[in-house]
Amino acid sequence: MSQAARPNILMLCTDQQRFDTLGCYGNSHAKTPNLDRLAAQGAMFEQCYVQNTICSPSRASLFTGMYARNHGLWANGVAMPDHRKMFTRVLADAGYDCGMVGKQHLSACGGWQTEKRFDDGYRFFEWAHDPIHRSPQNAYLRWLKINHPDVYTSVFPSEGDADNAEAGNKSRGATPMDVVPVEAHFSHWVADRAIHFIEDEEGARESNQPFFLIANFFDPHHPFGAPEEFRKLFDAETIPGPIQTKGELDTKPDVQTLYSEKSMGGNAPGFLDYSEEELREVRASYYAMITMVDQEVGRILDALEAAGQAENTLVVFTSDHGEMLGDHGILLKGPMMYDCCTRVPLILRWPGHIPGDTQVPEIVQWIDLTSTYLDVGRAKGTNSAQGASLMGLFSGNTDWRNWALCEYRDSGHPAQPAVHTTMFRHEQYKLVIWHGEPATDRKRDGELYDLETDPGELVNLYHDKAHRELRERLKDQLLDVLDHTEDRSQPRVANW
Repeated sequence: MSQAARPNILMLCTDQQRFDTLGCYGNSHAKTPNLDRLAAQGAMFEQCYVQNTICSPSRASLFTGMYARNHGLWANGVAMPDHRKMFTRVLADAGYDCGMVGKQHLSACGGWQTEKRFDDGYRFFEWAHDPIHRSPQNAYLRWLKINHPDVYTSVFPSEGDADNAEAGNKSRGATPMDVVPVEAHFSHWVADRAIHFIEDEEGARESNQPFFLIANFFDPHHPFGAPEEFRKLFDAETIPGPIQTKGELDTKPDVQTLYSEKSMGGNAPGFLDYSEEELREVRASYYAMITMVDQEVGRILDALEAAGQAENTLVVFTSDHGEMLGDHGILLKGPMMYDCCTRVPLILRWPGHIPGDTQVPEIVQWIDLTSTYLDVGRAKGTNSAQGASLMGLFSGNTDWRNWALCEYRDSGHPAQPAVHTTMFRHEQYKLVIWHGEPATDRKRDGELYDLETDPGELVNLYHDKAHRELRERLKDQLLDVLDHTEDRSQPRVANW
């Protein structure tokens, strides 16, 4: 395939969006016309699992194509090792013009520190960890200060104001930045800069040079709030409440009760801190944030069409992990391995190569995106990617794995003692191991669900004697998968 024939790749990535929040996924309360249309024009993956439920480790899996325990970025606040090769570097070396807008999060960002930049291959790099991150390198805040100075000063009245870096985590509702006018909002900025890159009015790209762009939205990450014109689209009273049953957590590993009381290892308000009215507002605001992202995605797709690039662009919409949203009496994210945290939306559109209005039932993983990008870009230069190209599912590949792996290694805010969990999804079953000694001083425990009969993951079968044989068989299969997914990318050049 010639360089001119290779597709552009446009990745639209949200933060903390669960799989069941789009109309195309069957949610009748969602208002996502642009994403629903994108799915109708391409393929919607029904079962896509991330490799970690926390931002940095999950994103490192995407950029390296490796499982969380292999790439080395095991938790937020940990830097990806310098020797890990990013797929964007490989694409750039293969001739792609690469760009990134918004959140990257492959290194520590706490306390307003600027994220370390790696050998990423980006020509166009407009980093902004989140809307309130006060690093001087936050491109969104620089833009906001110039283009909407009244909004900037209303949110940050003092340049020397040392705002609490945990303000977003500790908020039980919207912060002032979440409800600014649409034209000044972070999501709108992401779309503006993505459109700028696509249009390439400066002529930075060579003739017929393909591009890769990842546009990283921060929404619907907490804190939960959206501009009024989107929030008023939803009646909080009519949105279905959390999936849970009375006394459910009594049958689950005891750490889940602690996360119900306080989120993020005790560093944020928990489900029990909210009134029923506040919880309804959280859910309504979450939906509103997604609707705003949908509108901005529509603007980007329109710009792609106007630039004459829609037919030759692989468009991908997805998210880095999910959100509990009150299900099972828990908010936000953490070591929980329910589908609402581990399963994300995934839509691919590439006219002429991916059939339209297609639902893909196979179990796929986020690291498969890495292999897909390298495949369609005909880019070589790394042997560490552990996924498989999703394009194989459209060309008759019947030898597809029937499992997914997700690993949490005290990856969120540190807990005392540390919490380590491993999820193994195999066919219709899900096994979750809550590790004990010597990994941690926590009590060893587990969860087991039959997702065919219990899609809400309400009935824990782990200690059910009638399911002992199934539990042990899944444990054995998990051990084989752990062996299979070790990093053996270093070439063997001799017998000894």
